[in-house]
Amino acid sequence: MKQVSKIGIALIFFIIACNTTRITSSWKADNIQPREYKKILVLGLINEPDRTVRERMEEHMVGDLRDLGYDAVCSCDEYNPKAFENMKEQEALTKLSNSGIDAVLTVVLLDKQKERYYVPGRVYYSPYYVYHNRFWGYYSTMYGRVYSPGYYTTDTKYFWESNFYNLDKGPELLYSAQSQSFNPGSANDLSHEYAQMIVKDLAKKNILTNQKEARLKPM
Repeated sequence: MKQVSKIGIALIFFIIACNTTRITSSWKADNIQPREYKKILVLGLINEPDRTVRERMEEHMVGDLRDLGYDAVCSCDEYNPKAFENMKEQEALTKLSNSGIDAVLTVVLLDKQKERYYVPGRVYYSPYYVYHNRFWGYYSTMYGRVYSPGYYTTDTKYFWESNFYNLDKGPELLYSAQSQSFNPGSANDLSHEYAQMIVKDLAKKNILTNQKEARLKPM
């Protein structure tokens, strides 16, 4: 039983370690039915010195939308970073409409926080009989833990928000989600995990559906 418990605990920590991004809150408009969109623009607002995060985020989001059968494009491919600067709302909407875009999915980096802290040596309690039964086994085990040197580490947290707008009506906000990412392994890992999570949540909330499957259904 102890061995099974150890495996279970290890599996839980492995799952937590693999999932560095989670939705903290989300909202959808009432009485929304999924529909076909001509073209969805993925628009990233990410003020990072390296453009890689924005580009990877848009690319992964577009890829996941296309997997559902939607025509989606990256803003970094369609427009330059200041394409909408100093524009009025109607001018921007007209520009999007002229490109055939009738929906926008935004990806906004609200905040990025870094926290450096000290991790002490490996001092923790292990209630294992083998360590406590024999003096030297206990002493040598605890000695290594008590005198193990500590170290400094830095945690990085990203705070995200994504909104989905239907431009045919207004524009109309159909969906909004706030998320956190904790110590992502790389820009690619972060983008892949975040995009997959948001698109799945859009489908779960019936904002989007699998258009490929819908087209295969007999009339």
